[in-house]
Amino acid sequence: MSTELKTNRKADQPTLYLIDGSAYIYRAYHAVRGLTNSRGLPTNATFGFTRMLIKLMQDRSPGYVAMFFDAKGPTFRHERYAEYKANRPPMPDDLVQQLPWIHKVTEAFNIPVFEMQGYEADDLIGTLARHAEDDGLRVVMVTGDKDFMQLVTNQCTIWDPMKDKVLDPAAIRESFGLEPRQMIDVMGFSGDSSDNIPGVPGIGQKTAVKLVQSFESMDGVYENIDTISGKKQKENLVNFKEQAQLSRELVTIDRHAPVEFDLEALKTRGPDDQALTKLFSELEFRQLQKEYASQEEKIERQYTAIMDRDALDALVRRLEAAERFALDTETTSQDPMQARLVGLSFSLQPAEAWYIPVGHNYLGAPEQLSLNTVLKRLGPVLTNPKIEKIGQNIKYDWMVLRRHGAELAGVSFDTMVASYLIAPGKRAHGLDQIALDYLGHKNIAYADVAGKGKSAVTFDQVMVEKAVPYACEDADITLAAYEIFVPLLEKNKVAELMKTVEMPLLPVLLEMEMTGVCVDRDRLHDLSESFADQLSLLEKQIHEMAGEAFNINSSQQLGHILFEKLKLPVQKKTKKKTGYSTDVEVLTTLARKHELPALVLRHRTLAKLKSTYADALLELIHPETGRIHTSFNQTVAATGRLSSSDPNLQNIPIRTEEGREIRKAFVPRKGWHFLSADYSQIELRILAHCSDDPILIQAFKEDEDIHTRTACEVFQVFPQMITDDLRRQAKAINFGIIYGMSAYGLSRELEIGNKMAQTYIDNYFARYKGVKAFIDQTIADARESRQTSTLLGRIRQLPEITSSNRNLRQFAERTAINTPIQGTAADLIKLAMINVHQALRNKGMRTAMLLSVHDEIIFEVPPEELEAAQALVRKEMEGVWDLAVPLKVNMAYGQNWAEAH
Repeated sequence: MSTELKTNRKADQPTLYLIDGSAYIYRAYHAVRGLTNSRGLPTNATFGFTRMLIKLMQDRSPGYVAMFFDAKGPTFRHERYAEYKANRPPMPDDLVQQLPWIHKVTEAFNIPVFEMQGYEADDLIGTLARHAEDDGLRVVMVTGDKDFMQLVTNQCTIWDPMKDKVLDPAAIRESFGLEPRQMIDVMGFSGDSSDNIPGVPGIGQKTAVKLVQSFESMDGVYENIDTISGKKQKENLVNFKEQAQLSRELVTIDRHAPVEFDLEALKTRGPDDQALTKLFSELEFRQLQKEYASQEEKIERQYTAIMDRDALDALVRRLEAAERFALDTETTSQDPMQARLVGLSFSLQPAEAWYIPVGHNYLGAPEQLSLNTVLKRLGPVLTNPKIEKIGQNIKYDWMVLRRHGAELAGVSFDTMVASYLIAPGKRAHGLDQIALDYLGHKNIAYADVAGKGKSAVTFDQVMVEKAVPYACEDADITLAAYEIFVPLLEKNKVAELMKTVEMPLLPVLLEMEMTGVCVDRDRLHDLSESFADQLSLLEKQIHEMAGEAFNINSSQQLGHILFEKLKLPVQKKTKKKTGYSTDVEVLTTLARKHELPALVLRHRTLAKLKSTYADALLELIHPETGRIHTSFNQTVAATGRLSSSDPNLQNIPIRTEEGREIRKAFVPRKGWHFLSADYSQIELRILAHCSDDPILIQAFKEDEDIHTRTACEVFQVFPQMITDDLRRQAKAINFGIIYGMSAYGLSRELEIGNKMAQTYIDNYFARYKGVKAFIDQTIADARESRQTSTLLGRIRQLPEITSSNRNLRQFAERTAINTPIQGTAADLIKLAMINVHQALRNKGMRTAMLLSVHDEIIFEVPPEELEAAQALVRKEMEGVWDLAVPLKVNMAYGQNWAEAH
């Protein structure tokens, strides 16, 4: 920054920051791509804009500030020149949707907003800058727009926070050799293509700068026009003089717009944290939501440590008299099968909770009640089914307690599951997020008590005095969330689903997780070595084919080989447009043209199978049980499907030989059998029920092969003429219809032309008229209610179904079609698991349910129960719901998962 500018400023001189909001909306939109919340609302521009505001407020701490936006409609410039900005494309739909949110964010930061019909934001900024300078203020124009250089003075500068660049008079002189005011004449000559300001043909910015440097101004150029040596340049200057003067007029910022200047109204007031927290919750800016959550505790909370037998007895008496209470455990691990119990917390009424430490073990730790004493005293309360227990992810606490010799009965409510049922599209259902979203409360972070990174300790090393408020808060907030969620479940009409499906499923999943599944260590070792040999051979083949050695896992190096050396056609660039994309879609397309990308795909598949399963499964074997204990998650998939983690059993390939080899490593206990019960085409049967389509219903009632039947209907041929390939295509059509697949999607799936794919779809709907009517009605109903639901009442909100953004709207329409089908299938499988589990217990059978993967349930069965187990499972699964067509279960058994599948 120039010395001159520094000497003209007083240390205590107030500064007014004028933010060019309109420019930053576009810059933020292009800087951040592909960001949406779980409801499908685009949020990229809002996020970038918000970050810019935060940077301004934190880095500069402005004393005075104002925001400026362009108002809709023409300005005085359009009256002077009808073609002004005529070539600008309309604002993208996904940006238009974000404008109200950007305004809300600005208002929540308590920044006054200026916009005026007939004037641009530039003019309002110029006017306020003039007023402020006249009043002796410093002015900082927050913008990246070069047009504002004309306003720069010793008292008025430009700051671009995205580039962190400052422009003062010295910087402009250094860059252009001109005074700021002369930039108007430069732009008059050169024009501005983005605003459709013509300027003089053939004169760009460099030439315009030289002209103004030589003759000081546009008027000076025309006064000395005869001295211009370039014939064509002189000719253009003469012929387009009026156009140059008009262009100068158009680029000149009006500094006398009819806008009121009230300095006191521009004084910075600080953000409205509560409003911002609410906005960031809706926009799903999780980190920002945490940062702006109010630290002020409006509720007085009473949290107590239970350190002696008398206090424990008093707490137990209160728990015994309660209708319900919330509980939480503190442990040494996130893995419930490995965790040691450190303490328990309870809450019976709002803002009050107790923590019983039993396992804090550090130098100077206070004396605590023994775990045995506490669990023995709590036992009658915990096992009393009449006292309702509420928890957040209570399956975890239940497993931990059971492993420590305590049992739970009366488990009635899980706040994590409730949060998911109310808003299944949300990405986070943890207690911290629930507290922020529904209570406006910021929980104590785990890292605040246990540290993070290298300084992190397990909870048994946390000082009791720090553990008490943290642990008590968990139970307290869980109870508070319960009070909010109960009426919300009713309001959203999912209370019955919570009561009859999700909560009864909890103990089933708990039993499955704790039982675990055996794996064959030797087979996994052999498989890992086999994969390693195959990977080594593949690497050699790929390098030979490429003509050089390179890192196959490096997208940059692979891109060089594919697109620069082998000259294969570029499919798409990376998200940041800085390199070649080599994702699965790209490689699959290229594999049709060259063998190398096909080998790379196989290399990736084998490498993933080796690391994710062959190697990782060995690490996941429990040291005590000798089995693998996967976690089944109820609150991840928006469709209602269960997912699994550590390990993820959903992603083991079914159709590949390698996938089958991995499944062979899953084995029953010695002498027992694996029994697989797999729903046959359950989604298509649900489609038949929902659509009431006579052809589909007849096909399933007569136990026809539905894919062969569809092939006959779509390709209009007799059954005996159906080849394997035609059946495969019909299968793709059947399932494509469920997922709302377009002709384009089907054409890619079947590798046929768009027109042919559309013909297939048209033929399908011409025959299956009930399906077409169901789809149309489902979309119409979803548009009206902005949601869709399963047969059992599971909801999926679809606010984007009325979006003006075509992609968002079409995605919502596909979801509206798919949810009643796939979501109902997920509900029925859960219900079947509950019923089978209960039936096995009622019969006193030793058969155990181990896994649930997609439409398949895996059991471990002693040989003497095999026949009875098959009959029981078939009866319960096929009779789980009364559909218009029969449900059918395929069964098989064997000595490993692959055999049984």
